Amino acid sequence: MNLATFSPRRILVCQLRQIGDVLLTTPSIRLLAQRFPAAEVHVFTEAKCAPILEHNPHVSHIWTVPRSLRRALPLWSRLAATGFDLVVDFQQLPRCRMATLLSRARVRLSYPAPWYNRLLYTHTHPPRAGAYAAAFKAGILEALGITWQGEAPEIFLSPEEMTAALHWIQQAGLEERGFWTVDPTHRRPARRWPHFAALVREIHRRMPDFRALFLYGPGEEEEVRRLAAACPPQAVVVPKTLLSLRQMAAVMRLSRGHMGNCSAPRHMAVAVGVPSFTIRGATSGGWRYPADIHQDMALGLACQPCNHNVCPHGHTRCLTDLSPEAVAQAAMEWMQQSALTHCPPRP
Repeated sequence: MNLATFSPRRILVCQLRQIGDVLLTTPSIRLLAQRFPAAEVHVFTEAKCAPILEHNPHVSHIWTVPRSLRRALPLWSRLAATGFDLVVDFQQLPRCRMATLLSRARVRLSYPAPWYNRLLYTHTHPPRAGAYAAAFKAGILEALGITWQGEAPEIFLSPEEMTAALHWIQQAGLEERGFWTVDPTHRRPARRWPHFAALVREIHRRMPDFRALFLYGPGEEEEVRRLAAACPPQAVVVPKTLLSLRQMAAVMRLSRGHMGNCSAPRHMAVAVGVPSFTIRGATSGGWRYPADIHQDMALGLACQPCNHNVCPHGHTRCLTDLSPEAVAQAAMEWMQQSALTHCPPRP
């Protein structure tokens, strides 16, 4: 098939997980919608990731697949009957492959597949090597004549969500643009910097008006409260209840910026247009959006980045040896610079 003249009516984008990766797929969704303005763009993902895509004007429908095979049967039946012309599979996970197969699309596009998957895809194209993660993903779309031009991840928040977020921060004793969000947790040891309490103490010592809002995910509240207890009480606020993904994004949009580990909130900061500062362990600099207001920091050991979830050397010196004083100095320089160059988005 000549892809130069291909004009699909319905497109299925497959990106099951994780939350950050779904965010990093939103530039590709936008690019597909722009390239094929008459087409419906559907997204196949997990239920926990679906809120990221709500209100996205480029998404016509969100398919969320249950983990249970029995509960998923009606979904597979509906998906097969929908009539897709193009599938873009960014993951080649088993459920993505099932969706691709059942779609019966004329064009089934992915990155170069291992031998056991090759017959499933009609077209493949390598991701863009060495690029920012969203550009890396969008490299697959070059087979369709689509090129990433700096599009950032995006979340579309409603006026009602922003009003609710403003009310929430006021109830928490914070002021709009008067606080920084901090993500001090990660379920992977090789990606979790252990010195966030010391960082807050050091920044607060140098900047007495510093206020941090600690973010956390399911099952992380106890850890975050333990970290907050080691900080000056006037410097830290911990949400009393877990924020939803969209609440978190709206609150972040009203902050001065975000600091944390290499996880989904760093991509949320980019998506809502606030500065971000990330501490890296196992991961590479490819996850940083290429703009000056978004910075990251790593110790720079010879083994970095390894991209392992658990250190193969039996330690996490890339994180433990990165001192709070060094990070505080770099973070405060980033704060100062981003304050000079960044124009906050309007709610």
